[in-house]
Amino acid sequence: MKDLLSIRDLTASEMDGLFGLAADLKAQHRKGIAHPLLLGKTLGMIFEKPSLRTRVTFEVGIAQLGGHAIYLAPADIQVGKRETVKDVAKNLERWVDGIVARTFTHETVEELARHAAIPVINGLSDLTHPCQILADLFTLQEKCGTLHGVKVAYIGDGNNVCHSWLYGAARTGIELHVACPKGYEPDGDVVAASRQEAEASGGHIALLNDARAAAERADVLYTDVWTSMGQESEAAKRRLDFQGFQVDAALVRLAKPNALVMHCLPAHRGEEITDEVLDGPHSIVYDEAENRLHVQKAILATLLGRQSAG
Repeated sequence: MKDLLSIRDLTASEMDGLFGLAADLKAQHRKGIAHPLLLGKTLGMIFEKPSLRTRVTFEVGIAQLGGHAIYLAPADIQVGKRETVKDVAKNLERWVDGIVARTFTHETVEELARHAAIPVINGLSDLTHPCQILADLFTLQEKCGTLHGVKVAYIGDGNNVCHSWLYGAARTGIELHVACPKGYEPDGDVVAASRQEAEASGGHIALLNDARAAAERADVLYTDVWTSMGQESEAAKRRLDFQGFQVDAALVRLAKPNALVMHCLPAHRGEEITDEVLDGPHSIVYDEAENRLHVQKAILATLLGRQSAG
C-alpha cells in the first residue's frame, strides 16, 4: 500500500496494524511521551473544501510526529484549472513527503496518486471518506472490544461516508443496516462489492428504506448530514425527503439500551439528529472526533515512515 484512497486499499491485517499503532500513539500522547517518528517530514495538504476536523487533525498530527504541514487552499493552486492534476503531483513529489487531498471528485485523488511518487491520502472525496470511518471503527473497537458481529445502523444519505462504512463493515465483519430514503441509496457497485466481501468476513450488509427497522436492537446508530457540501441548492427538498430519518430519542429507544450514537460531524442540529441525542448519554461523537487525530497519525507514520525505510 503506497496510498490510502479507500478502506479497500487496506487488508484486514493492515487495518489491525493501524489500530494497534493508533492505540500506542494515543497512550503515549496522553502520557506526554514524545514520538517524533516523522522528524523533518513535510505534508502537503490540498483542500478544495472547507474543513475543521480533517485539517486540524492532520496538521496537529504531523507536528506531533516531528514534521510539519503546508496547507494549500483552493485559491492557492486551483488543481485542474491553473495547473493540471499531473503537474501538481509531479511538482509536490519533489518538495514534500506526502499529500493529503480533500477534493470534490474522487478522480482527482486517484489522479494525484497515479502521478505522485509519494503517498497520497484521501482526506475526503465525493466517493469515499476513509480516514473518518477508520477513526469510527477504531472508536468502536475501543468501546466494544471487538468489531465482528456489532450491529451498526446507518441512518441517512447514501453518500461518501456511507460508502466507506460499507467497505469498512465488509472488511471487519460488522452487521451493517443502511437505511436511506428511496432515491438516496448508496452506489450499487459499492453495495455489491461490500456484500461480496462481507460473505468472506462473516459480516452482513442490509439495505433498507425504513429507519426504524434498521435501528431495531442496534448496537450503534450512525448518521451524517442530509445535505453535503456542494448540495446546498437541494437542501429544502432533502429536508422533505428525509422526514422520518432523524436520529431522535424515539429512534434511540428502538436500539439496545446501551447503544452508542455516532456522527462524523459537522452536525445540522435539529435535522438529521436532535440536540437531546447528540449531547446525550449515548453519544460518543467527540470521542470519534478525537480519534481522527490518533488514527491519522498512525496512517502518516505508516505511509511516510515506510517511504523513509524504502
